[in-house]
Amino acid sequence: MTEEKKQLNPMLKLALDIGPLLLFFVANSKFGIYAATGAFMVAVLLALAVSYAMTKHIAIMPVVTAVIVLVFGGLTLILHDDLFIKLKPTIIYVLFGGTLIAGILFDKPFLSIMFDQMFHLTPEGWRKLTWRWAIFFLSLAVLNEIVWRTQTTDFWVSFKLFGVVPLTMLFGALQYPLLLKYAAEKKD
Repeated sequence: MTEEKKQLNPMLKLALDIGPLLLFFVANSKFGIYAATGAFMVAVLLALAVSYAMTKHIAIMPVVTAVIVLVFGGLTLILHDDLFIKLKPTIIYVLFGGTLIAGILFDKPFLSIMFDQMFHLTPEGWRKLTWRWAIFFLSLAVLNEIVWRTQTTDFWVSFKLFGVVPLTMLFGALQYPLLLKYAAEKKD
């Protein structure tokens, strides 16, 4: 008998995902990018700890994100150079997009592994959804590069919260027709 993984309440999951970014925004507006980076690093670790305490497991994406936040946040603080924290999203987006594409090429549908309990799609549906998310992540990487290279640090921080988060939610919502079109019967 396999035990199903405990799932977080969707609102708590959203708070754990967006909370560190919100704290980053607030800390940046009050204390600057370096204090915000330190607060972000602590908040990401706390979010992982709360998630683990409540579910007794941690998904791979938050762990990878936390490691990159700690490495690039640490470099930002140690070298006193905000370039590293600005590169962090680009690296995460390229890593996620590239991993999804590699999964397609090696016939390992990573999205279907991660979201199989939430969505039940045909193999073609998973392939199309994976391509869409891979392209979306790579587009976010390009967008992050454009924004941090052409705008102020304060604008970039605001864009991460008020631009990327709504764009991601909108993109996710726009995938609903694909989810319906390629729905598969639920496995028992």
